[in-house]
Amino acid sequence: MHGSRNKAAPTVGKGHTDADTGTESNRRDRKSVGGMLKKLKSRRSQTDKWPVVTEDELRALGGDISPDHVLGLRAVTEDYLCKPEDNIYSIDFTRFKIRDLETGTVLFEIAKPPNCGPVEAEEGCGDADVSAGRFVRYQFTPAFLKLQTVGATVEFTVGDRPINNFRMIERHYFQGRLLKNFDFDFGFCIPNSRNTCEHIYEFPQLSDDLIRQMVEHPYETRSDSFYFVDNKLIMHNKADYAYNGGQ
Repeated sequence: MHGSRNKAAPTVGKGHTDADTGTESNRRDRKSVGGMLKKLKSRRSQTDKWPVVTEDELRALGGDISPDHVLGLRAVTEDYLCKPEDNIYSIDFTRFKIRDLETGTVLFEIAKPPNCGPVEAEEGCGDADVSAGRFVRYQFTPAFLKLQTVGATVEFTVGDRPINNFRMIERHYFQGRLLKNFDFDFGFCIPNSRNTCEHIYEFPQLSDDLIRQMVEHPYETRSDSFYFVDNKLIMHNKADYAYNGGQ
């Protein structure tokens, strides 16, 4: 999932984005229709076709890290590949919700109160690194690992610059093994807008033995979420996961 507390996984489902230009009339219109949701599916990619690259090699590139570069990683990063100030578009994630699309059950939800700093966990099921604002810790039950399709709804605002080709690549690992890669296009975002979209995660089937290991080794499942504008890395968030909840 999206490892973000500032908030934040190939065909893109076209739809509508809830855009708030900041005017009173737009706020009324959005409230009256309840908000419109853009649903996004991950593009399919064969990650093994990209040349293998290390974290140190990417760090040496400075500010020139592209989507193709991170697709060559074969291990979770130990540190962030960009700085918070690289987010020159003032992208701010304000709400994040995970739900099981089969049943509609909400599994996790965090929201940022108005005029507040870091996002707060609503159900006490996440533990953020508030100072960094770029890391989130999740705890789920073992049943989560058997879900087939999960929706992650994100709400975010942008600053006074238009955003072209906003893209997220999210990579999940367990004990150094790449489990899955998700690649979503947000598309274009108008300046000073509020946007809402739902990422559709189609999880690969895991063996019973792998599920057992992931349950027995909490927080050894980790993820990197990389955000790009015009193919340039501007944000990097991290998360780790435990699946032993309720035990």
